Amino acid sequence: MEHHQVDLVQRSFARAAKVAPHVAATFYSELFAIDPSLRALFNGDMVVQGEKLMKMLAQVVDNLHQPETILPAVRELAVRHVAYGVEAHHYAMVGTALMRTLRHELGTEFTAETRAAWTDAYQLLSETMREAAYGASRAA
Repeated sequence: MEHHQVDLVQRSFARAAKVAPHVAATFYSELFAIDPSLRALFNGDMVVQGEKLMKMLAQVVDNLHQPETILPAVRELAVRHVAYGVEAHHYAMVGTALMRTLRHELGTEFTAETRAAWTDAYQLLSETMREAAYGASRAA
């Protein structure tokens, strides 16, 4: 990612993180609207799950300028997600839910340029996770 894109993602996330519980709730609402069957993958407290989501996003966003520092943890997370029932095609739904959430939460600040930066960041994250979880040939 280009430095400018990293900056856009970090600045927009900083705004969203100020209302982290609301952002997390919106994200899961969007995800379950896309595919209600995904609810079955979440057995615990959704508030705690939302906190984990926002913490992981913060770590990723904070380190986008040096992704090699976070990719090992991202790969481990992906492998754990397989045990929870996550399949490769779920990553596209998560990406859609994330973009819808950011559009909703950031409003006019979620410009086309900011969306493109987030899309690139999510693509890096999701490709890394799918490859770690399913191998390069099954990640698509």
